[in-house]
Amino acid sequence: MRPATATITGRDDEGAMAPADRRGKGDTMTEAIETSKTRRVYLTLRDRISSGELTPGTRLPSEPDLADLHDVSRVTIRRALAELEREGLISRRPGAGTFITARMIKRPIVADLSNALAHLVEMGRSTDVRLLQFAYVDAAPEIADSLRLDPGEKVQRSVRVRIIDSEPFSYLVTHVPQRIGQTYSEAELGAKPLLTLIERSGVKVDRATQTITATLAGPDVAEALGIDIGAPLLALTRTVFDMKRRGIEHLTALYRPDRYSFQMDLVRIDSGGDRLWSPVERLRMGVGVNGAAAND
Repeated sequence: MRPATATITGRDDEGAMAPADRRGKGDTMTEAIETSKTRRVYLTLRDRISSGELTPGTRLPSEPDLADLHDVSRVTIRRALAELEREGLISRRPGAGTFITARMIKRPIVADLSNALAHLVEMGRSTDVRLLQFAYVDAAPEIADSLRLDPGEKVQRSVRVRIIDSEPFSYLVTHVPQRIGQTYSEAELGAKPLLTLIERSGVKVDRATQTITATLAGPDVAEALGIDIGAPLLALTRTVFDMKRRGIEHLTALYRPDRYSFQMDLVRIDSGGDRLWSPVERLRMGVGVNGAAAND
């Protein structure tokens, strides 16, 4: 019989059982490392499938062989394979092995940076949305500054998750001046694109400024997007202005990079004897290399 002091509650990194009285901060660190290893193996195999290196019908090596190949435990391999199976990229057949399936990996949505505002409206029409939060709040200093709000002016804050093919791909936090937010209801925001609602109020959308960077998923975002805490995300911050240069929307958008990407078409031009890259759409709109519109 197993002695009482050896009660089992979990596994260590190599699949050995860990006694309950030894689980603590060290175990938490081990679990974090194990999660990182699992994701590394999962992404490696997924990339090989996506690139066509592993074709449909190909039989994967056994779990012990995969563990040796990636220098991880069999537990890690099983977790990575379970995620690939959940996505329909492999099938595990008892007694036969694990095989690559014919299902294609979904390509990410591609956003045209040179036509950002039109893309925002089109995305609102072609994807579903889940509204998580809707409230009127005091504007944080950085939001008030970006939107050029009057002192004490409140904003309508919403949190939404956009969904395509029944899977979440973006986490959106928007702030709209209260005077505009009051023209639409919570139910309408859950059913229609925000820019469409803003323009319905009589506001003329003119232009936007935006920055794109990368960030890591926090707990709330990770849960909403179905990803691990700390997973990498594309981060976009955009402020939209009306014809009078008044801020009408501040957007912080977080995108899953496996389901969303940005694209910009460029052309080589002459500028003062130098050859530079310039966005194609800017040239069509009469916008100079320095980003200033010709009609300003």
